[in-house]
Amino acid sequence: MTAWYDEALYTKWQDKGYAQRFRIDRILFEDKSEHQDVIVFETPLFGRILAIDGIIQTTERDEFAYHEMMVHVPILAHGSATKVLIIGGGDGGIMREVMRHADVTLCHMVDIDDMVVEISKKYLPSLSDGVFDNPRGKVVIADGCKFVKETKERYDVVIVDSTDPIGPGAVLFTEEFYTDCRNCMTPGGIMVTQSGVPFAQPEEFPETRKRLRSVFKDAGIYLSSVPTYACGFMALGWASDEAKHRDVSEATLAARFKKASFKTKYYTPGIHKAAFQLPAYMVDALK
Repeated sequence: MTAWYDEALYTKWQDKGYAQRFRIDRILFEDKSEHQDVIVFETPLFGRILAIDGIIQTTERDEFAYHEMMVHVPILAHGSATKVLIIGGGDGGIMREVMRHADVTLCHMVDIDDMVVEISKKYLPSLSDGVFDNPRGKVVIADGCKFVKETKERYDVVIVDSTDPIGPGAVLFTEEFYTDCRNCMTPGGIMVTQSGVPFAQPEEFPETRKRLRSVFKDAGIYLSSVPTYACGFMALGWASDEAKHRDVSEATLAARFKKASFKTKYYTPGIHKAAFQLPAYMVDALK
């Protein structure tokens, strides 16, 4: 009998005739950590997939669309970032993209679950691509909320690559957490955070922006298109005390991107600018 993986995010729609499922060719890892259920399995179309608590986190085939936009948009908008903090991101994809920026001298990745880090190294090595051995980076297994509250370090960019706001990821969507992130940022720093799929999770991105706006002087939403995050665009939260970072010209972004001197599969300066333009139904949801 063929085995299938039904994504839990869409099970609420099954009685309406919709589901997202992936054929499992082989289960590489399946266990429950102290914090969550973790599985890595192989599929014929998307390659290896990491899922946590029934929800797809990343796949070998389309991870770049998420990781590139989470990293290069804030770093290139900032223009002079040297210290980056990642909350979550245990698969290593975010840190991999951060380390492509030669000007970044320090990157801390704080993930609560060492199981995710270790199984990603073993079963999804292309995502981290050796970045965990980069001397500019450091992996910290800890509670991200506690880390940002207690750290004495100050970061130019903070990237929150969290699971959805359920289970251990729920605290990463609170005003208290966003306030602590702001307090560990340099003046003019930028914070970005995953904010769900608006068509499937219509309450998540407006609530995220509302909370960000209560903490930061400038907050917004930008978009990426990740095929396995089904039902359209993926929303990414944006926050800074410097509104000018969202208004950097395409020409300036292009010059910074050229200087960075690496190739991307999704990010371009044009996509960067366009990503902040939202479809009408999302604009209406934010009113």
